[in-house]
Amino acid sequence: MNDHAGDAATETFVAHRNLLFTVAYEMLGSAADAEDVLQETWMRWVKVDLGQVSDQRAYLVRITTRQALNRLRTMQRRKEAYVGPWLPEPLLTAPDVAENVELAESVSMALMLVLETLSPTERAVFVLREVFDVDYDEIGAAVGKSPAAVRQIAHRARRHIDARRPRSVVSVSETRAALESFQRALETRDLQGLLDVLAPEVVVVSDGGGIKQAALRPIIGAEKVVRFLAGGLAKTDATVTVGPAVVNGSPGLVFRLDGEIDGVMAARVEDARITGLYYVRNPEKLNRVVSETPLTLR
Repeated sequence: MNDHAGDAATETFVAHRNLLFTVAYEMLGSAADAEDVLQETWMRWVKVDLGQVSDQRAYLVRITTRQALNRLRTMQRRKEAYVGPWLPEPLLTAPDVAENVELAESVSMALMLVLETLSPTERAVFVLREVFDVDYDEIGAAVGKSPAAVRQIAHRARRHIDARRPRSVVSVSETRAALESFQRALETRDLQGLLDVLAPEVVVVSDGGGIKQAALRPIIGAEKVVRFLAGGLAKTDATVTVGPAVVNGSPGLVFRLDGEIDGVMAARVEDARITGLYYVRNPEKLNRVVSETPLTLR
């Protein structure tokens, strides 16, 4: 590849990098793996004769999708041996992402967990069609299926997701208000305050990956969740601080022990009460969060 072609390839890749990362992340639920997929995409992209490519964005999405599908099948084997519940790697997203309702929902922890219940091909089709509005022909080229087959897969995946996703989209302000109440109650050890902000059927999923202590099964029910939270606070001698953040497109919390990041919590809120809490403690999933958090806030 000559210098001019190399510059053009680089310029196009950089222009679409955020899109490609989001496609890979929503398919994989792992920022680290998504970055690896982008590296693999780049290595293939620089070998392409750009003069033969009519739609460079679509071509890049196709390469990224194929590489993500390959990695997704490998990740499934890793997840089978995972200790305790598996949660997606949390992303600290810009505040303006939370104002983009469709984008925020597409990377929300709740939806990412529902995507885990799809097959790799169903997940790729759903993400490309429902989130990025890629046409059926192009999706077919990316996943190796006919456009007619892709339509059927998309319909099946959409029906599956709709039956399991949150019933309604909650405003950013409502989610933030619920989390602020939760944070105050947690910091003041106000058990009744915790019960008031948690829905009766609230579910807590914690991910330590066998490295950090976490519940090996989801905890269901407000009283059990409060006992779990209170017990965790009672067991540590460290100073626990909690701060707000935008996690996967929605208000969330970052927990610190003696100033060091210990975990990231995302939430699902319905009718002004918290119905789901997702707490990632596995340090292997927090590398990106730690690197993106200013030193003064760690």
